[in-house]
Amino acid sequence: MDKYIVNGGNKLQGEVRVSGSKNAALPILAATILSDGECRIENIPEIRDVSLMIEILYKMGAEVRTIDRTTVEMDGSKIYTTVSPNDLCRRLRGSYYLLGTCLGKFGKCEIEMPGGCNFGLRPIDLHIKGLEALGAKISIDGGIIKAETDGLHGANIYLDKASVGATINIMLAATRAKGVTVIENAAREPHIVDLANFLNSMGASVRGAGTDVIKITGVDSLIGVTYSIIPDQIEAGTFMIAAAMTEGDVTVSGLIPKHMDSLTAKLIEAGAEVTEDGESIRVIGKRPINKLNVTAIYYPGFPTDLQPQITAMLSLASGTSIVTESVWDNRFRYVDELIKMGADIKVEGRVATINGVPKLSGASVTACDLRAGAAMILAALAASGATEIDNIIHVERGYEDIVGKLRSIGADIRKESVNEPEIAL
Repeated sequence: MDKYIVNGGNKLQGEVRVSGSKNAALPILAATILSDGECRIENIPEIRDVSLMIEILYKMGAEVRTIDRTTVEMDGSKIYTTVSPNDLCRRLRGSYYLLGTCLGKFGKCEIEMPGGCNFGLRPIDLHIKGLEALGAKISIDGGIIKAETDGLHGANIYLDKASVGATINIMLAATRAKGVTVIENAAREPHIVDLANFLNSMGASVRGAGTDVIKITGVDSLIGVTYSIIPDQIEAGTFMIAAAMTEGDVTVSGLIPKHMDSLTAKLIEAGAEVTEDGESIRVIGKRPINKLNVTAIYYPGFPTDLQPQITAMLSLASGTSIVTESVWDNRFRYVDELIKMGADIKVEGRVATINGVPKLSGASVTACDLRAGAAMILAALAASGATEIDNIIHVERGYEDIVGKLRSIGADIRKESVNEPEIAL
């Protein structure tokens, strides 16, 4: 089992470059199934979740050719089965995008209920509601989702909440459906816009992505294209918070500053100096860190995927901060790990009350999910002494070479492999 060892106290300085967006790469790779030709996808992040998606598509018959570390060519026209490999799908939440793409292209799909981080109930009822409105018949038996259709058709679909996954799945299926589909109360995240741009580059007709109403006019075929994925908004935010938390001076480059507006506003409110320059943002951390009230909500609000990281920062703020999680039910599970390091945090339902402390101390902690793992790293960077973080497989699902990138800006962090002791029988 691997773990991270972090010796805290260093002020991070220098420049770090953001990789491609995990949340855009997964649906875009799945969408290559819809094409009748070969797609070249550039700026993909080198992370576990992306590798899993590529392996799933390969095992379903797609031709895959790796050009370099961030570029892959996919020919989804070679897919020969719509039954996905269950052993892989159960490890990847984003595998459910195969429902939309396989229904749109082949009219059927069979997939195991997807896995991913466990921080609360994440039903796919809105996905099913939307796909059924398009003409799919869906059943779930023994954890296996079976979907089929005699032909998808356009529909008006209102989402009860602005679900990112459901918005994407409906978009994917509707792209090759007959007629016009309108999604109301659609999610607006940057990776939804990126997916729409990719689909449109292949010849789809998707309008309104980035607003709460998306209109898709179905087309009969899509062509192969070359496409570069947007930068990862959450990775960028994690490094920005790291700079603010360690009194550092870090330039985060290769990002889209507009995507960071909600975080930038909060970091300035917390006392950090933040400046934008083209495709980069410089963050200079200051002491004291001011207390904040933060509500994690759908884009363009503060991202739920940065909620654990900013909570870690606020554990060192002066005064009492309030963080409210309005997307997921149980995303504060990581708080117990911060408390081990000396944080003073109380959680009631979806609200965390954070009484800032003068310092955190190194401890042995666990990454209970992807973004919680990032929060543990940030806390460790600002703590006194050494911190050991285990279960780091979660972190590597979504952050490319986080150890190397942090070391390049002055962090004392390393990855160690630990051999499990043999148990005598």
